[in-house]
Amino acid sequence: MDWDFEKIDVHELLPQQEPFVMIDQLVQCDRATTTTRFTVRESNLMVESDGRLNRCALAENIAQTCAAQLGFVNKYILKRAIQLGFIGAIRNMAITRTPRVGQTLTTTINVRDEIMGLTLVDATIEMEGETIVTSEMKIAVSEATI
Repeated sequence: MDWDFEKIDVHELLPQQEPFVMIDQLVQCDRATTTTRFTVRESNLMVESDGRLNRCALAENIAQTCAAQLGFVNKYILKRAIQLGFIGAIRNMAITRTPRVGQTLTTTINVRDEIMGLTLVDATIEMEGETIVTSEMKIAVSEATI
């Protein structure tokens, strides 16, 4: 099925709410790969005094991309309530630079494995055509819903 991702409000897919939402738009999503976009705004809680998004926000951006994928699959494919997920582990996170206010991140997760309520993903964050973050993340999926 072809989806018009521009019409999907990411707020409907995430347990996080403003001002803690770290993605703006779902670009592509299926059970294997999900891509989101996020433009860093000055009002973001995780922007430092030098105008840069802090490193913790980059991990949260990846986690929210995972949450958007889980929410999309639950709501649009499985037609059920959206499950909650929690960061179980972050491994091999490499950050080459942090974005400034006004810059746009494109985050992609690739599901490597799903077993017993755990999802393991490989993640990348790109900005201006350059990969600035790579990481592995393990998400624990709960039976609790939003």
